[in-house]
Amino acid sequence: MADHEYRPVAHDHDEFLAKAMKRKGFAAAYAERADEYSIVRELLTARAKAGLTQEQVAESMGTTKSAVSRLEAVGKHSPSVSTLKKYARAVGCDVEIRLIPAPRPTTASTRQPLPDCG
Repeated sequence: MADHEYRPVAHDHDEFLAKAMKRKGFAAAYAERADEYSIVRELLTARAKAGLTQEQVAESMGTTKSAVSRLEAVGKHSPSVSTLKKYARAVGCDVEIRLIPAPRPTTASTRQPLPDCG
């Protein structure tokens, strides 16, 4: 396979998102997957900062380019923590997973506050 120089395509995500939000139904669909989009942005940003191609990340992870492509896409695929750790190592990062306190709903059966997660 020929060596290709990595040249990321310029993309103004904020501009893209502002334009897309004007389309009917987009805002609701985007909100449903906001967490997934956030994670994908983290992955893409880390790979871009490392200056690596999907092929290079795949080689480092011991997987295929198509597997990395699926990992970097929002969809039905939910990667394991182990896979995220491999990706992070491949791009020179660590993984940090935290539980963040959410608004305090009460349970329907007991009406008692839920336990604090942090």
